[in-house]
Amino acid sequence: MAPKHLRTIDIARTIGVHPNTVRLYEDYGFLPEIPRAGNGYRIYTPMHLEQAKLTHLTLGWSYVGDKALLIDMIKRAAHDDYGMALELAYNYLARVRTERTHAEAAIEFLERWAAGHLMDATQQKMHIGEAADYLAVTVDMLRNWERNGLIEVPRDPGNGYRLYGPAEFGRLRVIRTLVKSGYSQMAILQMLRQFDAGHTSNLRDALTIPPESAISLYYITDRWLDSLVALEERAQAIIRQIGHMLDRVHQQP
Repeated sequence: MAPKHLRTIDIARTIGVHPNTVRLYEDYGFLPEIPRAGNGYRIYTPMHLEQAKLTHLTLGWSYVGDKALLIDMIKRAAHDDYGMALELAYNYLARVRTERTHAEAAIEFLERWAAGHLMDATQQKMHIGEAADYLAVTVDMLRNWERNGLIEVPRDPGNGYRLYGPAEFGRLRVIRTLVKSGYSQMAILQMLRQFDAGHTSNLRDALTIPPESAISLYYITDRWLDSLVALEERAQAIIRQIGHMLDRVHQQP
């Protein structure tokens, strides 16, 4: 039996987007070539619908790493190169899992610091330029973290210069590790406020659960670990969708 033909509105309703979004998918090369009826209307097949599902699943949400990889994956599938599309999907899954490993390791580093373990052997007090060199960061980064409330640095009573010591170095190492692992400064600030209030346990939750008194707008990095878990699930769903499309191709007469 010949495959049922679908309209633009059918595709749009099924995946939950505006019909213009489906037309954009076509313009960007995300869909296989779409034949036209005598009246000029587009004629979609079930495989067009599956490709639209893949495109929406991939691009309708946040992502990590290079977007070009995902674009390439979608276009490969649109041109029936499902083997390469599947390979790229697994590459993306590996990237997400790597990011999640970094985020988990950063939390373990945080928990070690919060438990009172020393981070530095030096007892030397340093001014901001020396501290930046010691930590392999820039002076601007140190000032930015202080300006955003992540750390309060004591001053030399004689000249008013900032003085960084072991306590500051430990805190700054935690801040740097979390920032490099993808956590937002807002999430880190929320966690540090709990720590400064004497709540040294469950700081992992402080990084991932927004306070109820906060504003309702959040970025993906404000709940980074939770977001990475969801991104991994999304990557696995992408793999399943490509596998489903591949199965459909083999089932066609």
